[in-house]
Order: sequence, then C-alpha cells, then structure tokens
Amino acid sequence: MMNAKSNSGSVLTDTSQPGVTILTIHRPHRKNAVDPLTAKQLYEAILAFEADATQKRRQQMKVQARIYNRFTAATWGPMGPSRLVIKKPVIAAVAGYAVAGGLELSLLADLRVVEEDAVFGVFCRRWGVPLIDGGTVRLQAIVGLGRALDLILTGRPVGAEEALSMGLANRVVPKGDSLKQALELARQLIAFPQLCLNTDRQSCYYSAYDASSFQDAMSQEFQAGSKVISAEAISGAARFSRGSGRHGSFKDFSKL
Repeated sequence: MMNAKSNSGSVLTDTSQPGVTILTIHRPHRKNAVDPLTAKQLYEAILAFEADATQKRRQQMKVQARIYNRFTAATWGPMGPSRLVIKKPVIAAVAGYAVAGGLELSLLADLRVVEEDAVFGVFCRRWGVPLIDGGTVRLQAIVGLGRALDLILTGRPVGAEEALSMGLANRVVPKGDSLKQALELARQLIAFPQLCLNTDRQSCYYSAYDASSFQDAMSQEFQAGSKVISAEAISGAARFSRGSGRHGSFKDFSKL
C-alpha cells in the first residue's frame, strides 16, 4: 500500500491512513470548481481506489464545484465519476458550498459529514442549467421525492442543520472538522466484518434503484445475506454467545 500523498493535478490522493483513501479536489484559486480536466482526474482516481485491494474506505472532501456541460466518454460525466456505481463505501467531507454539480458529486457518497456553515443547493436553476450528474436520480433516493423537488424546483440554499433534518447530511460538525470526523467514521466502519457490511450496503442500493418489486428486493436481500452466514455470521454469533456486546457494551468494536 502506498504511504504517501500523490498529486494528480487538481486531485490529491492520500493513502497514508490504513485502509482509507482520501481524495481531495484542490483548486483553491477556483474555489474548487470542477473543470473537465479535474473531472477526468477525479474519475481516474476513483477507478484507482476501486482497484486497490488495500483500500476499504474513501473520504472525498471539499466538494465545492460548479457544473460543466461537456465530457469525452459515456462512462464519466461533467463532474467525473457521477455515472459510476461505486462498489466501496464512500464518505464525503463537505466544507463550504456544495451546489449544482458539487451537490451531485456529494450524492455519490454513502454518508455526508457536513461542516456547520456548509450550504447545499441547486443554484444552477437560475441559469437554465439542468442536473445531468445524477441529481434528479440520487437526491430523491436520499431525501424523498417531495424534498428533492423542493430543492430542485426552487434552487434555494439549504444549510447544514436543515440538510441534517432531511437526511441529506448524516453528521454536522464544527467548521474545519469535516475531514477529521469523516476519518473517524471510516475507522469505525473498518472495524466491522466487511463482507456483511458491503453485502447489506449493496442490498440497500439494489432496493433503491434496481428492484422491480418489493418481493424482488426481499428475495435479493435474502439470497445475498445467506452467503454471509457461513463466512462471518456464525463466528460473529459465537463471539456474541461468549459475551461480546452484552448489555450494549461494544468494547471490542469502534463505537458508532
């Protein structure tokens, strides 16, 4: 595993944390707006993360960006990895404005750790720029159709606390603490049995996006979960029977 930071133009990659890849959009002179070159670099960085067997988690920080309307391949969009189905859990550390394409980019994450002064919004509503990086698809899956339409139709700003109340933010933290808290959350997730965690994650996404019916979703969940029983659940149940987790004490796990 790499143990140093690497610089790919406007996207920084840091794998010095065990099991964690930190991807940073670094264009301070443009307030982290994503141009086509940065989008391509971000897309390639995500693919490298997916291919790295040593990396279980990714933090994507400071997703302040504006939308661009051209791309060179059907597999990547104006914001880069927006058309990907990422197989590993993703945590976004959101600082400042995550609007238009920046909002869409944050929706790629499973969890969003949001600084207290962060702002979400479909600001592009004012200039006739549509959501083409998954905003109309992912946002409603996360916050529900009614709330998604509120944001999409009005283009209004949404602060961190309101984002938390609607489920768009998962944690609200003090200014400057989003990466620190996201890393702590990633370490907690790493402590869990990984096959079970990833299987349940994939079943959630199947139910949200791919299932043809309630019965289909339930069947997929059972079939996928059954494969975890012999691999992890039996040994986990044995630990539980020996006292692990008794009375709500999880000293042998990172506590969420």
